[in-house]
Amino acid sequence: MSPIVRKKGEKFTLPGKYLLFILTILCTALVLLTFNTKIFSGPLSAAAGYIVVPFEEGISVVGSWLAGRSEELVQIRELIARNEELEKQVDELTIENTRLQQDRYELTNLRELYNLDAQYDEYEKTGARIIARDSGNWFHAFVINKGAMDGIAVDMNVMAGSGLVGRVVDVGPNWAKVKAIISDDSNVSAMVLSSADRMVVSGNLKLYASGVIEFSQLVDSDDVVVEGDKVVTSDISDKYLPGILIGYINSIAPDANNLTKSGCITPAVDFEHLEEVLVIMQLKQTIPE
Repeated sequence: MSPIVRKKGEKFTLPGKYLLFILTILCTALVLLTFNTKIFSGPLSAAAGYIVVPFEEGISVVGSWLAGRSEELVQIRELIARNEELEKQVDELTIENTRLQQDRYELTNLRELYNLDAQYDEYEKTGARIIARDSGNWFHAFVINKGAMDGIAVDMNVMAGSGLVGRVVDVGPNWAKVKAIISDDSNVSAMVLSSADRMVVSGNLKLYASGVIEFSQLVDSDDVVVEGDKVVTSDISDKYLPGILIGYINSIAPDANNLTKSGCITPAVDFEHLEEVLVIMQLKQTIPE
């Protein structure tokens, strides 16, 4: 084998196979010295204690911290999952609560219609639901979900709440349009229930913003009509059946002619919150004497 000749100026390099061989010999020698001698005990062992022990303690602290964080992450994941489950339950309960409130509201309306039906049991009636209405804040004109196929006809009277709503003015196969007594072009022949004094009740949407409609042509020569008296449809009305509650006298004052009186009536029906109505299946002209 020819000796390794290094030229002048060249950097000395040791081949990899020689370096591996030298390191192997060195490691083997250190292992033998460790097992057969105490060369690394004493001062070297103490020095190692100062270096290794704090390092191990640091590793232990870091390990404990990481373990704690790992447990916290697991708990956070569990809490997130639990929170999502609770939110889902809250959504379901909210929907159920809304449904129950709606059912209770509908039940209240149905009870009112039932009581109204009982008050006017001499008339045959059918229930109907409002499916559309004209623009505005109140149900002054609306459409119900029953029509000619259900026996509905023009001029049939419509009730809700505690009294008169209006009358049917147009009919289709499965729908009918109702004009309420609060409409501007509505006029009802009425009378005071306690005295049988006649009057005309007129719709007025502008006035109904205050919760009332107007009446006129009341002949009350004995001055017996007072605020709070009931007003019902009269016997001489050409469109409305007699005795249906319209509302209550809200205010009354003598006219300029000193012969008649006029004022305002509080309707018996809430024309802002209508959903279901009762249609009387009889016309005024068909009522036998």
